[in-house]
Amino acid sequence: MTKIGRNEPCPCGSGKKYKKCCIGQNITEATTPTQISVSQEVEKLQETAIAKKESIKNIGVFIFITTAEGDGWLLELSDKDALQVAKGGEKIDVDITEKQETIEVNWSHRFEIKDKKFTTTAYADDTTEVHQNFPHSAVHSAIQRVNRSFSSQLLESIHVD
Repeated sequence: MTKIGRNEPCPCGSGKKYKKCCIGQNITEATTPTQISVSQEVEKLQETAIAKKESIKNIGVFIFITTAEGDGWLLELSDKDALQVAKGGEKIDVDITEKQETIEVNWSHRFEIKDKKFTTTAYADDTTEVHQNFPHSAVHSAIQRVNRSFSSQLLESIHVD
């Protein structure tokens, strides 16, 4: 077994550097990271949105976020895709297919942080919406963490046509 470098991404999948996450917990590269289910995380996200509670969770290149207004979003940080999973405290049906090696998400929007505002553009009709009271700084910080934690080659390789 080989050792993990202090500045390498943590094998637990948090997106943090090993030295800032699980160092000292006797983890090796051979350790299998905890398998997450994006579908299950989205269901939890929808429940939180229905309760109109704010939350934010970052797992790898994904961020799961809800607002006090009951909106819920799944964001993919490397390609800036977004999927709205709840609006105004109401669950939205989503299309996510998970296989052992792949996760297929039918993304509904693309997003950007511009002028300290979270903006989405719908793929269906190119309508753009600026979301008020959205924790744009948390999303911006998560994007920066992902860009520091993963090489550009790795980020490019996670997308398949």
